[in-house]
Amino acid sequence: MCGIIGILGAKPVQPLLLDALRRLEYRGYDSAGMATLVDGRIERRRAEGKISRLAELLERQPLAGTVGIGHTRWATHGRPNEINAHPHAGERVAVVHNGIIENFRELREELEAAGYLFETETDTEAVVHLIDSYLARQMGPEQAVAAVLGRLEGAFALAIIFAGRHDVMIGARRGSPLAVGYGEGEMFLGSDALALAPLTSRICYLEEGDWAVLDGTTARIFDRDNNPVERPVTQTALSGALIGKGQYRHFMLKEIYEQPAVIGDTLRTFVNPQSRAIALPELPVDFATLPRLTISACGTAFYAGLVAKYWLESVARLPVEIDVASEFRYREAPLPEGGAALFISQSGETIDTLAALRYAKEQGQTILSIVNQPESVIARESDAVLPTLAGPEIGVASTKAFTTQLTVLACLTLAAARARGALDEKRAAALSAALTEVPAHAAEVLNHDEAIEAMAHGIAEARDVLYLGRGPMFPIALEGALKLKEISYIHAEGYAAGEMKHGPIALIDEGVPVIVCAPSGPLFDKSAANVQEVMARGGSVLLLTDAGGRRRIGKGPKWTIELPAVDPFVAPLLYAIPVQLLAYHTAVLKGTDVDQPRNLAKSVTVE
Repeated sequence: MCGIIGILGAKPVQPLLLDALRRLEYRGYDSAGMATLVDGRIERRRAEGKISRLAELLERQPLAGTVGIGHTRWATHGRPNEINAHPHAGERVAVVHNGIIENFRELREELEAAGYLFETETDTEAVVHLIDSYLARQMGPEQAVAAVLGRLEGAFALAIIFAGRHDVMIGARRGSPLAVGYGEGEMFLGSDALALAPLTSRICYLEEGDWAVLDGTTARIFDRDNNPVERPVTQTALSGALIGKGQYRHFMLKEIYEQPAVIGDTLRTFVNPQSRAIALPELPVDFATLPRLTISACGTAFYAGLVAKYWLESVARLPVEIDVASEFRYREAPLPEGGAALFISQSGETIDTLAALRYAKEQGQTILSIVNQPESVIARESDAVLPTLAGPEIGVASTKAFTTQLTVLACLTLAAARARGALDEKRAAALSAALTEVPAHAAEVLNHDEAIEAMAHGIAEARDVLYLGRGPMFPIALEGALKLKEISYIHAEGYAAGEMKHGPIALIDEGVPVIVCAPSGPLFDKSAANVQEVMARGGSVLLLTDAGGRRRIGKGPKWTIELPAVDPFVAPLLYAIPVQLLAYHTAVLKGTDVDQPRNLAKSVTVE
């Protein structure tokens, strides 16, 4: 959600800023812009819509200068148009901002009373005028920003440049992430390592409340109380090459096809190659005596956690409570003494999940996290981190991050089951073996891509689509419906198959496709009965099952995808892939923006 780039350099920054903004597109945005210092003056270019429109504007009206800031905006305050697009600027200062200034109305009233005129509907403009008001009192940039930060309430990241000052740029973070990049004779600010990847590999992540003053060679960092502090500078392995689309039409399709490899990479972190047994790193949790695990996450990550609830309770016999993070802390849930809480996030910066983490920490819980960004805020505030090795995920609709989250959660389940004595050695070995075979089976599933693309024609014309599943397939049904909604804009809902008779069956007719996730196993016969009920009412069924399920259900479904026969424990990992492909091909047929669907952001950093 929103993206920031700042460059304090020695060469023209316009092409570098534009390239960085393109790398930030995956975060979600609806306008973009940049500002540079040209002979000491602040000049701006902004455009509503895609970065391509900003690029066209810059071709007609290029920006000179070696110092500049850029921004991709996801609208919070004010409509997504050019006037509200960032950077916001006055004669003395220009600002780009992620997050929300919660007290902007009070600040705006104060500044309007002092004679400042507001041109936009944004909260950010109050920051610009407030900094300007301190500069007008003959304060320097550092003094002015320190004074302003003390008055701002909310969650934000800021990058600030000053007219006539080619030697300084200031960044600040509270709630929203911000990183400082160290170059050779130049310095950078960015929302994440991807923004900075081609510019530098030396990155410092600002901690909560930090702000940094950059000159041409270094950064001076201060904490919330304006005390000088040292923060570690790390080497990042990311590069611009990692985020190309290659031969694929969209990032989403590329990332779907990367799943066999990244599931394998993630598994190798936790599986002993000789014994094929799960070997987690040492954790500050004794699963043998743990009274309860509380899981919290948002969106797709929440559905990964919901699969884990089924796994942990049925396989490890560990009680699990799960909540969407945006609701969890507001119900003030009592948490057990000696309990642990697990937070799942692709970006590691999701603000609702971070807030839930902090609530659990206040309640004395041991904090575990599963993230794809090991240097993220959530990772740094956790007692232990279990990383997913998905690599950069650019498509807004999560795919490989989801399946690698499931991979880690499956490993965690087997480790917890072993600690609690819930599995005998034979069954534990069988489940570990089934897990290690998932990458090969995932590659098999991708062989159905053409068949799924053909089936998508029958989905693309629908107004409503239902997804059904039982047990751990219920969260996969929810995830499938979410994917279809996110990128095709078709209304879709996921249901526990047994709940169909309690309302959703009223929706079924000839125009409502029903996607059923039903691997053969102990729940198959009940799912098969639900399929018969759908077909009896004219519904078009797309059945995802294996050879055994296909034989048992007969020729009734309109479409059937036969997936590899696997232990039901690992089936969610495989059944996630066809629902991703179905959503993808449906969206392509609908002509929507697959990688950057409307109104959505990859990283949600505001509540």
